[in-house]
Amino acid sequence: MNRMPVAERREQLIEAAITVASRDGIEAATVRAVAAEAGVSLGVVHYCFQDKSELMRAMAHKITAQNAPTDLSELPDGMSTEDVVQAVVGAFWQSISTSRGSQLLSYELTTASLRHADLREVALEQYRGQRSAAEAVLEEIARVAGVEWAQPVPELARAIVAFVDGLSLSWLVDGDDDAARESMIRFGEFLVTRTVAHGAASSEA
Repeated sequence: MNRMPVAERREQLIEAAITVASRDGIEAATVRAVAAEAGVSLGVVHYCFQDKSELMRAMAHKITAQNAPTDLSELPDGMSTEDVVQAVVGAFWQSISTSRGSQLLSYELTTASLRHADLREVALEQYRGQRSAAEAVLEEIARVAGVEWAQPVPELARAIVAFVDGLSLSWLVDGDDDAARESMIRFGEFLVTRTVAHGAASSEA
């Protein structure tokens, strides 16, 4: 077996775990199955991850990062708030619609962790990561559009995660791309109503 830095080996094992879970289901992603998929010994997996819970948390982080929208720094200057928000909404939908397996796996990670007490932290950390990612997107929208949010960013981030969660699950069930895309656009329109000019939010407080 080739020697590999621990960080690289962890990434290899996370990818192997995602491959196994996407193909065979989350319950099949045992330490033994992940080791076999990666072509390493059980000892290597245990060296890189303390237990299955840590491996699943790493999987959740990876999936959350993969589902994050594109870098807003690529947006041209001078865009209206509406255009910035809809660009982000479009990026979210693009990420969702092109990663059905990852979306399904994300829900499987959640339900599996809720069924097993020793994996409870996985779901908590999974949603903390999603809300943190949503907060970062909201802050970037405000920066690029030159606006502020009319309510605390953590509150709005929680609403975004709840909405995207429900929409993604509904889309996985019915596969209606047009309805899901339209719902995302309407949610983007709602987000625009939660923006105010710089200084307005603090002056109203």
